[in-house]
Amino acid sequence: MFRHTQRLQFDAKPEKPDPVLARKLQELVGGAYGEMTVSMQYLFQGWNCRVKGKYKDLIMDIATEEIGHVEMLATMVARLLEGAPNTETTKVAVSDPAVGAVMGGMDPQQAIIAGGAALPSDSNGYPWNGRYAVASGNLLADFYANVAAEAQSRLQAARIYNMTDDPGVKDMLKFNLARDTYHQNLWLAAIEQLREDNLEDVVVPGTLTDEEHREHAASLWHLSDGDAAAAGLWASGPTPDGDHEFTVLSDPEPLGEKASPPPPDPKLFATYDGSYGEPKSPALGTEVGLKGKIRGALSPDE
Repeated sequence: MFRHTQRLQFDAKPEKPDPVLARKLQELVGGAYGEMTVSMQYLFQGWNCRVKGKYKDLIMDIATEEIGHVEMLATMVARLLEGAPNTETTKVAVSDPAVGAVMGGMDPQQAIIAGGAALPSDSNGYPWNGRYAVASGNLLADFYANVAAEAQSRLQAARIYNMTDDPGVKDMLKFNLARDTYHQNLWLAAIEQLREDNLEDVVVPGTLTDEEHREHAASLWHLSDGDAAAAGLWASGPTPDGDHEFTVLSDPEPLGEKASPPPPDPKLFATYDGSYGEPKSPALGTEVGLKGKIRGALSPDE
């Protein structure tokens, strides 16, 4: 259950309308790293969390706060759109051919679809997508994703902060920047807490390390022209998980065979010169052994 209070977490009062800025702020609403993404990301992480107590409570605290950030930004966008498209900033933007070609003033959908308000979309009007949200059920993997999401969110907020002189917008963004700073530090601390509680290893996931080809688990394949990568902490010394020693392969050779597709099914009419042999039965495909024989018996060649 959720409850809503009519008060915003922080003020969202621009000094004057600015539809061009309103369009930019849409990125912080419904962009890939916008507030809609982190709110839904954290909500699903919290709902899916199988650890009772502090972890679930923490995730739900931050998830609920992020809903409030969507509300703050939506309110700011609506106030920036007041009187649009007849504001002076819109006229100036459109009067410049280069800026007008890129921005075109306000996003027409903000007027046509939302009636002069925010949309669940990015600054180009692309609708928000649920695939932006990461909720894997593995807390370490999710917390790493959360650090990256907050870093990108803060980066974009900082860029927009330097794109406006409106004191009201800048004041709200100062608050958003501070919360993004806290959230980055929070998720980094939560990662350390997982390790202290022996819930996760350094590598995600911590299991199957004995099943993997361990001889390939600590080597940098040096495949670019630059030589500086070998000077990093990832090139020598113990790995963070303590299970390996970093090495550098200076001139690695490929380990696999030459890549080649199978002969195409004639019924698919792919261009083919016969260089990969005769196509197998469509019923058999590339399956071999008993499974292939069963398919062949059930679906014989025509």
